Amino acid sequence: RERPHHFKFPQRWPQAPPCARLAGVTQAPDPPFPPLRPPSWARAGASDSPLAAVFAAGAALAALDAVVRRDAPHAGVWRRRLALKAALASLAGRREEEGALRDGFAFTPPGVDPGPAGRVYLAWRALGASRLADFAVPAGLYEAHAASSAPAPLAAAAAAASGAGAALADCVLAARLGWRAPLPLLAAEIGRIKPGAPGWDAACCAAYARAATAACDLDAQLARAAARLRAVAPKLRAKGAQAVIAALLEEDALTAAARLPGVSERGLRRLFDRLVALDALRELSGRPTFRLYGL
Repeated sequence: RERPHHFKFPQRWPQAPPCARLAGVTQAPDPPFPPLRPPSWARAGASDSPLAAVFAAGAALAALDAVVRRDAPHAGVWRRRLALKAALASLAGRREEEGALRDGFAFTPPGVDPGPAGRVYLAWRALGASRLADFAVPAGLYEAHAASSAPAPLAAAAAAASGAGAALADCVLAARLGWRAPLPLLAAEIGRIKPGAPGWDAACCAAYARAATAACDLDAQLARAAARLRAVAPKLRAKGAQAVIAALLEEDALTAAARLPGVSERGLRRLFDRLVALDALRELSGRPTFRLYGL
């Protein structure tokens, strides 16, 4: 009597379908932190009407809320880049550039006044640590708007219109969404419209839709860069390499003179050069000296 055929599972499945293997194509491994982005319809037409603006803001902020709550290893540098973007928008009339603002922060010794532009950048960085006091918000104003029953973007718009500006709005938004710390969002996208002007609520919601979308895009970009950095970590034999990787995932930019545990300035410079050669790090200044490194 003939026995029924039993299919034997292969010990190792191919990484790609046969047609892809013949073409030399392999499937890329799933990233540890897949990108989370708002739907395409939320990216377009956010300011067509007040209703569209509120709807787009809700969709974009829902995607951003998922990004915030997963708290990826690169969340630190992500928040620093958002703070840098908000500071540049706040200093638009002073002709400040990203490189100059980054240099001013990186090369100013601790305890030294970084100047007006540097103080603005420090204030936006502090916002991520929930230090709203750096923006001189009147006492009780935050609590009043954070307790509002209005939808989160509309409560934030009302807070900004009260005269305390984008920083208070971001804090109110974070409180309404249950975030542990605010994100600098509104200042980078609101433009020059006067708070409280006709159409302010719709403009503020549209700005939050754009800001949340841009923040999700930035998170996806940094997730890829952080994955490359972590992938080369086993190849690094330098002393203090793990501390360097942790610092790069936390800070916007580092110099070779950064004080990190277990690594000298010379060793840090050599490690940075090796990471750049491995395409796991970028040199941000474009200079031969006084260089800055980051994701």
